[in-house]
Amino acid sequence: MRLLKVLIADDHRLILEGIRLVLDEDDGIEVVGEATDGSQVLPLVGRTTPDVVLLDIAMPRMDGLTCLDQLRKRYPSVTAIVLSGQDDPETIRSALTRGAKSFITKALDPVDLPSALRLAVQGVVYHSVDDEAEKAARGGVGETGITPSEQRVLEALARGLSNKEIAKELWLTQQTVKFHLTNIYRRLGVSNRTEAVRHAYQHRLVKHPFFEPAA
Repeated sequence: MRLLKVLIADDHRLILEGIRLVLDEDDGIEVVGEATDGSQVLPLVGRTTPDVVLLDIAMPRMDGLTCLDQLRKRYPSVTAIVLSGQDDPETIRSALTRGAKSFITKALDPVDLPSALRLAVQGVVYHSVDDEAEKAARGGVGETGITPSEQRVLEALARGLSNKEIAKELWLTQQTVKFHLTNIYRRLGVSNRTEAVRHAYQHRLVKHPFFEPAA
């Protein structure tokens, strides 16, 4: 398996070191560079050729949003991900509009960070914000209030996948899958997997494998 090369940019040395420790624990990830201000990011990308740039928003000399603009222009093949302590909908929307493939808050469980990076590289928009901010940034699903992250779990559930299989497919921990399922049950007004799938099919929240709507 090819190593995922990651460049980290954060002006807080303690946070930067913590991120490196988490990523170093994953055999499939290599941290190839570190930046402590935004002006260092572009030169480091040129020298280290990372697959992923993990950016803070608030950095000296060049903020994360400006970095996103520059990365999109000069290195469009690099996956840019924001890791920030901010979680207001406007900041999230601005980051995603400027080219960030994911927006992750620093409240994320550290064990989920490698999975979030892989999801972004695969083209799956991932953001670990709270439900209201996530819906404001990307919109919920129908009138259920189900977030995009929960929708992916619901679709996997409807295909008969176990929690372990869902976690593996979506690059999540099983604990995170259980958390999403709890929210799904609450939003749909059901109490178990079978009822959730039945409700999802009946209300067209997921595509039924044996039903194709008429053209």
